[in-house]
Amino acid sequence: MDLDFLGRLAKTIAAEFGDHCEVAVHDLLSGDMEHTVAVIENGHVTHRKVGDGPSRIVLEALKAEDPKALEDRSGYLMRTSDGRILKCATVYIRDENGVPEGVFSINYDITELLMAERAVSSLLPRKEEEKKAENRIPQSVNELLDDLIGQSVALVGKPVAMMNKEDKIRAIAFLNRAGAFLITRSGDKVSKYFGISKYTLYSYIDAKDSIQN
Repeated sequence: MDLDFLGRLAKTIAAEFGDHCEVAVHDLLSGDMEHTVAVIENGHVTHRKVGDGPSRIVLEALKAEDPKALEDRSGYLMRTSDGRILKCATVYIRDENGVPEGVFSINYDITELLMAERAVSSLLPRKEEEKKAENRIPQSVNELLDDLIGQSVALVGKPVAMMNKEDKIRAIAFLNRAGAFLITRSGDKVSKYFGISKYTLYSYIDAKDSIQN
């Protein structure tokens, strides 16, 4: 992966589209899960900098059973931790065998455009596009893990206090598929959150295939 070229490309795109356009490159080969951001321009958009951690899409790439099958994406919406709406595109940087070795992301802050649209069309029915934002872009791996835990609980559809063993296995299977356990010390946090021991956590991970998701 040519980080020099990707850095120059990121800088050019960010300069072309202005301060609302963040461009980031994640290094999937660094071996350091908590510091995947290798290049970033206009990092103020998501409050990130070089050396910060992965996004959900990066975790999916690292966890994918068939990395070659991962598809580039464009035009999807994300939400920042402070509630701004981003229109995003993701391109996987692949080696000669088609395996992703990096992620090239463009995140354009459209919050002010949405506000302008609402002002212009204030007499018309309000559009709900910003509610389609999939997930927020985390500022740290701890924030990402919190988001994934929240999504696992939403998937089950009941609070932890009301979950039975099968519910917890289902939630933990989701976390495992999402790559949550690639994050350092995530097992301690997940075990504490679900009120189980580390041993039980690992047994639930092993049992995931017996539960229909």
